[in-house]
Amino acid sequence: MRLPIKPVYLPMEAVQVDEIPRGEQWQYEPKWDGFRCLVFRDGDSVELQSKSGQPMARYFPELVEAVRALDPEQFVLDSEIVIPEGSGISFDNLLMRIHPAASRIRKLAAETPAMLIVFDILVDANGTLVAGQTLTERRKVLEKFATQHLKGEKSIRLSPMTTDFNVAKRWFGTVGSTLDGIVAKRVDVSYRSGERTGMRKVKRIESVDCVVGGFRYATGKRLAGSLLLGLYDEDGLLHHVGFTSGIKASERVALTAKLEGYVEPPGFTGRAPGGPSRWSTERSTEWVPLAPRLVVEVSYDHFTGGRFRHGTRLLRWRPDKNPRQCTMEQVERPQSRSLLLLDKAS
Repeated sequence: MRLPIKPVYLPMEAVQVDEIPRGEQWQYEPKWDGFRCLVFRDGDSVELQSKSGQPMARYFPELVEAVRALDPEQFVLDSEIVIPEGSGISFDNLLMRIHPAASRIRKLAAETPAMLIVFDILVDANGTLVAGQTLTERRKVLEKFATQHLKGEKSIRLSPMTTDFNVAKRWFGTVGSTLDGIVAKRVDVSYRSGERTGMRKVKRIESVDCVVGGFRYATGKRLAGSLLLGLYDEDGLLHHVGFTSGIKASERVALTAKLEGYVEPPGFTGRAPGGPSRWSTERSTEWVPLAPRLVVEVSYDHFTGGRFRHGTRLLRWRPDKNPRQCTMEQVERPQSRSLLLLDKAS
């Protein structure tokens, strides 16, 4: 590539904070729930690079073609890859794209095509480096790029932004589960590859009561390492939905003894903890079933595909809670309308 910057070029990242920062120096954007992606175009050569620097073009051939079809032959964009589902987006469908079989990827690309939501520009439509300019200046360049080259393009869209704190609060308070939160960016800062300077992210954190349907011993020890969490469905089946491992070292001995007093198969009467995968070892798939008597409250950021996407944080034990009250209804959310925000970027 003849571009001023080339892969691997790490994106600028954000520091997570608890509250949306306020002040004239901040610009606000939705935090999309997808894969971060730097887009490099130089003639027919198109590269899609992940946040960690890995190539992703083979997983999203439809996006490669969409980028190649744009008029400018040289540019670099910062974006998020998402897969639309109704007026929201589906992270589960996105995960399915990371597949070794090209035939499977082509099939999914036709059935559930992906979208690029663009929020920054590093090299403009003339092939000129603009990463050194302030965010205010880069946004003007990006909006000009979108106006001239993205009009009518359904698979590459401009992400909205606002400098109004109240609008940012409204986005954060009303979006559904497919929007990850809000990103605040300093308007006077240049694009700083690989740094966490000048950007803040605020994610939606919620809590839920779960049945402890089992546990795993810590590797190499006879002490509890993680609790396996369950929720009841409408048919009364207890499904494994994730885990939490935030057990204080000072409490492990007493907790292990307590858990061992509740050992009773099957633990989960619905979906049980999975078997070995490419990320797990034989040891990590071993677990001990418990009678459904214990309840904990945990915090989480995403519940999708019937489970917590990431590990949860243990908040407290709930001896006052009836395990049968720990139902899937706690994590059910109305269909997100997050993609409708894109219409405001026009």
